[in-house]
Amino acid sequence: MSARAALHLLDDTTPAGPVAAEDSVLVVGNFDGVHLGHQAVLVQAVETARARGLVPSVLTFHPHPAAVVGSGVPPVLTTVEDRADLMGALGVERLYVRAFTAEFARWEPEKFARTLVAESLRARVVVVGQNFRFGARRAGDLALLRAQGAELGFEVHVHAIASDARGPFSSTRAREAIAAGDLREAEAVLGRPHALTGVVVHGEERGRTINVPTANIAPVPEMLPPDGVYAVRVELLEEDGGVTALPGGVTNIGVRPTVGGGARTVETYILGFAGELYGERLRLQLVARLRDERKFDGLDALKAQIARDCVEARRTLGLPE
Repeated sequence: MSARAALHLLDDTTPAGPVAAEDSVLVVGNFDGVHLGHQAVLVQAVETARARGLVPSVLTFHPHPAAVVGSGVPPVLTTVEDRADLMGALGVERLYVRAFTAEFARWEPEKFARTLVAESLRARVVVVGQNFRFGARRAGDLALLRAQGAELGFEVHVHAIASDARGPFSSTRAREAIAAGDLREAEAVLGRPHALTGVVVHGEERGRTINVPTANIAPVPEMLPPDGVYAVRVELLEEDGGVTALPGGVTNIGVRPTVGGGARTVETYILGFAGELYGERLRLQLVARLRDERKFDGLDALKAQIARDCVEARRTLGLPE
């Protein structure tokens, strides 16, 4: 993966005036998932920026605006840091994350266009979707944005909606697929497997008693699929932004009914790995759903099923037996 897009956090205390050092092509949106539709827009924006000698940049918001002005926040597909990685791989150089606060929600459209887009981020081309609305009460529309651009010195480009035979690519479509446990459909929308991230924490260590030690990760900010057992690719996320591939694994998502149940956990048996990972940050790419989580008659039956799960996971991931 290419270098991460430089991450810039903006909030109500950010001083007025330029934040960006150079003029930009600025793509505005939430970009949760950075799915194939997002990717098509970003690739085109990068090409435009390079042709004009501008910096390819993205403006997004955190938390999701619905947390402040809506009726509820949709489940997260990708963290802000992962979005920076995915965008950097496409050539985006700057990711500006504006804190979506109650104060920011009261900004009138004209202030949004002038203070943030034109002055702070030095946009010369602004790329938005067909239904883009901005400013307090979502009062700003494309016509107003174009009028502001004519006054403030930026063009407005409206990006087309990318789709496949099943319809437009969208974060909602990806969430629906994940909620249904349809990982193949989720991958068709995202262009890669849906992934979960978290720090390896101490669990009850019951897996060690049956010679199947697992890495428990928590908290997991991304949307979880239904409880069950999954074949996964495992990556170690290093503090400097590097990524190290570990052997594939078998991940159980659920309440572990055979050993007494409890809180929902995400735990992974990493195939052929014997090291310690406590405190390390992992990414689990959900490649395939192997089976439902279920209660077994005892630990011997559970261990036998895990052995079968490992064989199936190796086959699914293309790993040697």
